[in-house]
Amino acid sequence: MDTQLEGLKFDANGLIPAIVQDAATGQVLMMAWMNRVALEKTVATGQTHFFSRSRNKLWLKGESSGHVQKVISIATDCDQDVLLVRVEQVGAACHEGYFSCFFREHQAGAKDWKIVGEQKFDPETVYKK
Repeated sequence: MDTQLEGLKFDANGLIPAIVQDAATGQVLMMAWMNRVALEKTVATGQTHFFSRSRNKLWLKGESSGHVQKVISIATDCDQDVLLVRVEQVGAACHEGYFSCFFREHQAGAKDWKIVGEQKFDPETVYKK
């Protein structure tokens, strides 16, 4: 058991938000939820694991796409209720094919969000359903 994890504050559903950041550039790639098991698997394997609230199950980032995240470091905030996971991203982080999930930007006066990221892959091809 990793005693460092004991002080973390999971919410009433047993989850903690994890902000995932590219270790080389500092770009925020995604935000996802971890439960204790997902966090323990992340620490043990060096690859990010998360908990899907909609599917109610654990998942390994990249299990379908091959676009895995190699963990460089894990930090917590002053309240110990949020994680910052710095990673080396293989491929793209976003299931819509963008390097970062944060590829839309608010533009003053515009009707829609502006796409500011470059799509790295076609999700229809990667996630053949």
